[in-house]
Amino acid sequence: MTFSISGGLIIAIGGIGPALAIGFIGMKAMEAIGRNPDATGRILPAMLLGMAFAEAIAIYSLILAFLK
Repeated sequence: MTFSISGGLIIAIGGIGPALAIGFIGMKAMEAIGRNPDATGRILPAMLLGMAFAEAIAIYSLILAFLK
C-alpha cells in the first residue's frame, strides 16, 4: 500500500471545510436557541440536516482519498 501526498492533501483540505461548517452551524444554532428557547423544536432538525450535508462533503473527500 502506497501513501501519497495528494491523498493526504485531499483529506486535509476536504476535512477543514466541513469541520468549520459543522462548528459554525452548531454555534449559530446554540445562539438561536439561547435567544429563543421555545424554537428549539424547529432549530434542531434544521441544524442536524445542515451538519449532515457538511459531513457528506467530508465523506466524499475520504472516498476520493481512498481512490487516489
